[in-house]
Amino acid sequence: MSLTLLGIFAALAVLGIPLSVSLGLGTVAAMYLHDLPLAMLMQSLATSINSFLLIAVPLFIFAGQIMERGGLSERIFDAAEAMVGRFRGGLGHVNILSSFVFGGISGSSVADIASLGPITIRSMTSRGYPRPYSAALTLITATLATLVPPSILIIVAAAASGQSVGGALAGGLGPGVLLAFSLAVYNYIVSRRRSYGTIVEFNAAASMRSVLRAMPSIGAPVIILTGMFSGIVTPTEAAGLAVLYTLLVAGLLHREMGWRDVLELAIRSGQLAGTVLVILMMASAATFVFTVDLLPQKAAGLLSFASGSSFVTLLLMGVVFLIVGMLMDIVAAALMLIPVLMPAAIGAGVDPMHFLIFMVTCLAIGLASPPVGTCLFATAHVSGVPTERLVVATLPFYAINFVVLILVAAIPQIVLWPMQILTQ
Repeated sequence: MSLTLLGIFAALAVLGIPLSVSLGLGTVAAMYLHDLPLAMLMQSLATSINSFLLIAVPLFIFAGQIMERGGLSERIFDAAEAMVGRFRGGLGHVNILSSFVFGGISGSSVADIASLGPITIRSMTSRGYPRPYSAALTLITATLATLVPPSILIIVAAAASGQSVGGALAGGLGPGVLLAFSLAVYNYIVSRRRSYGTIVEFNAAASMRSVLRAMPSIGAPVIILTGMFSGIVTPTEAAGLAVLYTLLVAGLLHREMGWRDVLELAIRSGQLAGTVLVILMMASAATFVFTVDLLPQKAAGLLSFASGSSFVTLLLMGVVFLIVGMLMDIVAAALMLIPVLMPAAIGAGVDPMHFLIFMVTCLAIGLASPPVGTCLFATAHVSGVPTERLVVATLPFYAINFVVLILVAAIPQIVLWPMQILTQ
């Protein structure tokens, strides 16, 4: 039954049918051919998105859109440059830091590329960094938004798996900080050896002006994260606060947006969120088929035969995550893999939160990898670097990602410590 579903899904996806439609048709065909009641399909579709938590998805997307249009992202970049731009490889560090902060508001790697990408690439190339290197670093730093709170993928994955959304978001901080630190170390070493960039004399007054100018923009992630992890607000309420705060800053303080812009961005955010939620609905129906077919138990049996420890189990799953993440939309990938592999991981002694965040860390690489990496093609577009050349320039950063993956798999506390500290 599961093979029927997956076979039809793969065939339709190869033909270019949208993933949500392919998955839905595969599910309907499998249920019909194996005499499962189709009424269960409608029930599954309806209950899958009947969740207060999922309202956070369109709201965080909306907040990211407002930041892009309202000038908040540009001010975040200027503030980051004021703090670390004067060091060797400084603009590379600015790239990393600004993506980390922006990801703490938008939760979307694609939004990071669209808003910060043109700014960072233009600034780095004007200061003596090769364009392919600038584009490659921008591509990889954008994936931080998929790891750091309030990651949209983590929200969807946690809601679909029945885990604490707040706990999962806190768990993503560990791999996010580790990846950002690793990228900063590599950027410093390469910039020093190859004399990338120019050393700019520190101007305390100008730096202070840039930081003060960006304080309202930087206040958004502070309010969001403090509110969520202190328990004052839920992730959904934090998303609503993010929209309200960014609207006030962009419209009243910066005065770079009007009401027509708000309506346009609301429609665009609804369209983007709709694609995520439709995939969630179809994946929920597919999960019903997998459960009836006992696919999770079969996967658990196979993995218990092939591995002898939780670390080896995660590494084997990591290979699956990487391959699937390179071939399909990462939200669809997560929603299909969770019901199949999560029970097997738990059976092997892996903490469910550790499994979720490790999976997200793997899938984030798919955003930056061929053949269907959304961020890869978006970066090639905004940078003007051909995709093939961009992939070659990104190879060292892929290697850094793989090292981070191994560390996350081997040391569960990278995920669990932030979760325990921030959600107490």
